[in-house]
Amino acid sequence: MSQLLLTLLAILPILIIFLFLVILRWSARNAMILAFISVILISFFVWKVPTNQILAASTDGVVTAISILYIVFGAVLLLNTIKESGALGLIRKNISDVTGDRRIQVVIFLWIFGAFFEGAAGFGSTGAVMGPLLVALGYPAMAAAMVVMIFQSMSVSFGAVGTPILVGLDTGLGGGMLESVNAAITNGVSWEQYINDLGVKVAVLHGVVGLFVPLFMVVLLTRFFGKNRSIKEGFGAWKFALFGGLCVSVPYVLTAVILGPEFPSIFGGLIGVIPAVIAAKKGWFMPKDTVWDFDVKSNWDKKWLSNLSIDEVKEKPFSFSLYRAWMPYLIMAASLLITRLEFLPIGSWLKQVKIKFTNLFGTEISPSLDILYSPGTVFIAVSIVTYFLHDMNKKSFTRAFKESSKVIIGAGAALIFAVPMVKVFLNSGGGAAGYENIPTVLAEGFTFISGGLWAYAAPVIGGMGAFLAGSNTFSNMMFGFFQFEVAQNIGINSSWVVALQCVGAAAGNMICVHNVVMACAAVGLTGREGDVIRKVIAPVTYYMLFTASIGYILINGFGFNVGTIVAIGIIGAIIASIIINRPRPYQLAIEQKTKIGS
Repeated sequence: MSQLLLTLLAILPILIIFLFLVILRWSARNAMILAFISVILISFFVWKVPTNQILAASTDGVVTAISILYIVFGAVLLLNTIKESGALGLIRKNISDVTGDRRIQVVIFLWIFGAFFEGAAGFGSTGAVMGPLLVALGYPAMAAAMVVMIFQSMSVSFGAVGTPILVGLDTGLGGGMLESVNAAITNGVSWEQYINDLGVKVAVLHGVVGLFVPLFMVVLLTRFFGKNRSIKEGFGAWKFALFGGLCVSVPYVLTAVILGPEFPSIFGGLIGVIPAVIAAKKGWFMPKDTVWDFDVKSNWDKKWLSNLSIDEVKEKPFSFSLYRAWMPYLIMAASLLITRLEFLPIGSWLKQVKIKFTNLFGTEISPSLDILYSPGTVFIAVSIVTYFLHDMNKKSFTRAFKESSKVIIGAGAALIFAVPMVKVFLNSGGGAAGYENIPTVLAEGFTFISGGLWAYAAPVIGGMGAFLAGSNTFSNMMFGFFQFEVAQNIGINSSWVVALQCVGAAAGNMICVHNVVMACAAVGLTGREGDVIRKVIAPVTYYMLFTASIGYILINGFGFNVGTIVAIGIIGAIIASIIINRPRPYQLAIEQKTKIGS
């Protein structure tokens, strides 16, 4: 069979997902059923994958779906526990005291502070925590899901203490055991240093591209969820949005250079939140137009609303301090961090306690369920600690448990097909037809692109891997060596190409189906996954295109070329948009008079 026809068949499940989920607005459950069936048919009849391997991969997907639902349940349980204890009202007041402007809140709370959570935990747990908390703070569920998906970009490559680099790229490139890779390492550089250098390249790319993502967040927030549906109101916060980007990017890149790939997201968030909060309190870089908020809830579109009760935060008399109210989240962050630091033995101890299914249906597929190492266990354990810390009664904790249990029902219906579809996709190699697995065939379909233009294909392939596998780490494992080989064959800088792979894989998380399903489930928005994906297409496109253009310049040099032209065009478009849409002095004067008159 020709390469072209194989590529078309390989891309068919992705086209089905895009058509039915994004364009026709089917629920994720129904769209993923069709995609799952298509992958099974293609694997069996074209790739000729044995039935037992398809069954094993599907079962592996069910096990993974259960682990995802466990994380979501734990995150929502923690939030509901804090709500029932009365602490959530105090936390909401504390955040509002920093600023009541929703545009600024999402920059500080999600983009900056969220980076710390992603660096400590990763694997989708940040969205599961931050999404429900944003809803509890008064954000529409759809808005919370949208910004959470946009967030899952820059911080992801160094999530879970650098796992996508230290495990994903290291494994994908053969762990220093492949001759072709070692031959490219010159000047006596060790394998560890090579991986660290790749981490620095990834951080530099993210640091530049991610600088403008908070601006996308606030502009899309006001455009889709503001009373006036105005992008101008988003651009009114351009100074703080760019400042918030710098607050993360600067310590993020410096940490990658000085300390290595474990800590860029962690320190980017921890260090960056300090100047951001100070600036907000002092009024530096703050919008001068107004303190922007959503319209009254009664005017919200019904499609935005959560079907959970997490947004109903009842004001209760506070019998404890602000520090005590935040303590559960501080314990959670510390627990996630210490269990994932490689030089501490705690993580390895916890990993030993798991449920493992060995050699399913006579194959080498052996999925497992982490019992103690899972972020879900941390969330549940902290919920129990909160019960005692906040002097709760059994009735309120039982209510929190029941409310949280409802979350997994709707999400499970979608994930039970989405994740097995992915697993069959990934385990489609080794069939009687002799083809590589479907993702590899799909990636090889891009090899008609040659020369420096591969910089534009590399991040797309990385993003495709994350879209399918739901993980920056797995995308790097699948395509790291493939990207390296292509770069070597066409004679361009292989380390920058591998870095582009990693950054593209991070961007792919923004539209990864089972991440979207998880985010929607966590905020009580099951069935609206396609709406969320449509709203994040613009930032995904920006991230891929700008990353590729910078990569092209780094590989081919700055000059009159496609990379330079596109990069300058993107920056120019952003600057022009800011100039055109920023509030004018006379507009501010009119608004002030209107406020005084009212």
